[in-house]
Amino acid sequence: MFALTSPETMTSTPSSEDHATQGNIRKDPVNPEMNVQKNGNSGSYEAVVDGQVVGIIVYHTPHGNQRVTLSHTLVEPEYRGRGIATRLVKHALDDLRAQDLKLTNYCPFVADYIADHPEYKELVDSRFPGRATVPDRAPRERAN
Repeated sequence: MFALTSPETMTSTPSSEDHATQGNIRKDPVNPEMNVQKNGNSGSYEAVVDGQVVGIIVYHTPHGNQRVTLSHTLVEPEYRGRGIATRLVKHALDDLRAQDLKLTNYCPFVADYIADHPEYKELVDSRFPGRATVPDRAPRERAN
């Protein structure tokens, strides 16, 4: 188990009005018991279930740059297969888009997500794309 955050760095779930203004914590509409939050102290986007961090995407923002590096995505073994990593990636990419930031990607899972959701491809920094390049393929069939 990974424990990247302490209770002090966890924030409570805001009201729906706060979601629109804060943008850093979001109640997942598909899995209401899961929250997604950005934790600047640990440099991660976190999936939180019942107050416990169960999945993360690690990021780094070089000072003075207009891009974010995503390095890897992790989900606790007992929570895998529930779409948590997919929801984390979507949240992270939506956050980058909202902040008008570019992406340098080292995470193969993120690269596969972007290949399946080409609307995010423009986020990848063409000068510094990272090592996990986005495969050029038709998007896979999405389950709703």
